[in-house]
Amino acid sequence: MFDIQSYQKAESVNDAIRLLGEDPEARLIAGGTDVLIKLREFKGFSRLVDIHDLPELKPIVREADGTVRVGSGASFTDIEESPVIRGCIPMLGESAASVAGPQIRNMGTIGGNLCNGAVSADTCAPVLALNGYLNIRGPQGERTIPALGFHTGPGRVALRQDEVLLSVEFRPEDWQGWGAAYHKYAMREAMDIATIGCAAAVRLDGAAISGIRLAYSVSAPIPVRCPGAEAAALGRSVTPEDLPATLAALSAAVETDVQPRTSWRANRDFRMHIIRTLAERVIARCVVRAVELQEAASC
Repeated sequence: MFDIQSYQKAESVNDAIRLLGEDPEARLIAGGTDVLIKLREFKGFSRLVDIHDLPELKPIVREADGTVRVGSGASFTDIEESPVIRGCIPMLGESAASVAGPQIRNMGTIGGNLCNGAVSADTCAPVLALNGYLNIRGPQGERTIPALGFHTGPGRVALRQDEVLLSVEFRPEDWQGWGAAYHKYAMREAMDIATIGCAAAVRLDGAAISGIRLAYSVSAPIPVRCPGAEAAALGRSVTPEDLPATLAALSAAVETDVQPRTSWRANRDFRMHIIRTLAERVIARCVVRAVELQEAASC
């Protein structure tokens, strides 16, 4: 049973902002895959403004300067199947494909996944690893902020009640020439939330790491980047002889960046083991992809 006291369908983003402003207790609903669960469990709100399928929130485009812009209303299926995503930032499509089952992927949106504040959300770590930016509109106009820092605590994000996330943008300098990968570790192979999610991106200068971003979900109270591990790997060689030592240094350093906890899903020590293992596995995959990009660019 759902305790819905008020429901209004927005005709546009500006209309949604108006409706939110008129009712300070109202909350947005898009795909509803998270909001309806909270409603069923009586989690503190029951007044809804529906932005599902607004055309202005759906596009996934590559702009003239190379920026990839993903509308907040794009579903996981939209992202997984998008030629733009497959051609430019396929790692985001990998993360979308790991979400739940087909029905959820058809309904759930990247905007909802980021804005619900869940530390286990599958697109959070990939967006951080790709150095994404969030475009937001409210009564005072539009603003663009880094995705890093958007999550402010468990279940909390830096989005005001009367604001709407418009899109997520990935600038060309943050994806062109970067090999990126995502791995979701869960207790089941499918239809399960992440025990740990790991995303990374690597840029090479010859055989040396010239840029690296490593991000996790479910390894701290909020999705995190790993500056200590990144610093430990930056500048190191990835030749077949040197790569094992580079990965070992990264794996050891990552412990300073994360704060895994014990829960009914997994204890802290097991989570730390998975975090260290995924650091090596995902970065190794990124290196392979970065080498492939180098070779393609030289042809």
